[in-house]
Amino acid sequence: MQLLWFIPTHGDGRYLGTATGGRAVSFSYLKQISQAVDHLGYAGALLPTGRSCEDAWIVASTLVTHTQKMRFLVAIRPGLMSPGVAARMAATFDRISGGRLLINVVTGGDPVELVGDGLHLNHDDRYRLTDEFLTVWRQIAAGEVVNFEGDYLNIEGGKLLFHPVQKPYPPLWFGGSSPIAQNIAAKHVDVYLTWGEPPQQVAEKIASVRRLAQAEGRKLRFGIRLHVIVRETESEAWDAANQLIRYVDEEAIATAQKAYARMDSIGQSRMSQLHNGSREALEISPNLWAGIGLVRGGAGTALVGDPDTVAARMLEYADLGIDAFILSGYPHLEEAYRVAELLFPRLPLENLPETEQQHVLSPFGEIVGNQDFPKQPKQERAATVD
Repeated sequence: MQLLWFIPTHGDGRYLGTATGGRAVSFSYLKQISQAVDHLGYAGALLPTGRSCEDAWIVASTLVTHTQKMRFLVAIRPGLMSPGVAARMAATFDRISGGRLLINVVTGGDPVELVGDGLHLNHDDRYRLTDEFLTVWRQIAAGEVVNFEGDYLNIEGGKLLFHPVQKPYPPLWFGGSSPIAQNIAAKHVDVYLTWGEPPQQVAEKIASVRRLAQAEGRKLRFGIRLHVIVRETESEAWDAANQLIRYVDEEAIATAQKAYARMDSIGQSRMSQLHNGSREALEISPNLWAGIGLVRGGAGTALVGDPDTVAARMLEYADLGIDAFILSGYPHLEEAYRVAELLFPRLPLENLPETEQQHVLSPFGEIVGNQDFPKQPKQERAATVD
């Protein structure tokens, strides 16, 4: 299992839908989160994209020199970038970072935002453009000289002079729930992503994409994008979930849902249907809570519970074929530590850091009574799930 975290370049805080407890985006704060991700042993972090966010490529480029191991999942945008320019950007970042780039292919699902960036294509045409874009991008990034004429792109002699570290190119991650998006995933990408829908819906989506990939003679990995609210007890976790939306009022919900309704993203529509803008029955599947989606676009669900329960729910998704989890929690700095402390020992992680032999004695926790080292509870030592 591979766990990634999230770098909130659109703002952070202790509550949703309010400035109360909010935190402004600053380089210092983003650096703290990225260094926590790096130190704690997460495989990497997703940076969001869109006009509500700081630019993901610039942020990742400023953070990469302050980290050592973590990988940055950064978006390329068909229709907003040319494939040749996007391939050069990816190759440069991959080379400078020593192979720490992951590529998130984002077609976009908000027509209002897209026309503001000059892209005037409907949903299916954007995905047809994405198909052409990835055909060209993959060839250029792999070191080929490309001549291509399609309905949207006309490339003559496209090529790279400086190639990426990862071969044939940095892995492509991609999410899309519509039939045309699933076809593109099957044809081009390495990891297919879904938002945190109930397990049955995720299983159906995985089965569909897997069949399409087999028809293309390809195999894909699968990932999921989820929030997580984990506490030492079940009741504490649900209290934390309710506290997260304590300031969310009906006006905020209506404003957010109106914005999401204008989108032509099938994935966003599926997210919105999980709660239908209502606070009632937000637990849509055991321990899967849709409260975040009342006012947040994109990933709108969270796994809520004590460590053993949340780990068990994650393993249920793993049994369906999910092996990459992109997690987040509010605030993202503190929750990165909490998730690592409570969940890492209970999951079969591929990159779980090992405690090195201490040459200089250092306490784990605060010294007791100024003289005794704190003891680790036995149940934490024995909690690993096979």
